[in-house]
Amino acid sequence: MGRGDIRTKKGKTFAGSFGKTRPAKSAATVKALAAKKAAEKKA
Repeated sequence: MGRGDIRTKKGKTFAGSFGKTRPAKSAATVKALAAKKAAEKKA
């Protein structure tokens, strides 16, 4: 239970992997962030 355990959030962060415990950003989130960045750039 720690950095070596891939089944925990800390372990996934250490390994640099994603899954149920540590989900990657969803497509909707990425799209919203891109839109927000574009709006800031325009203004």
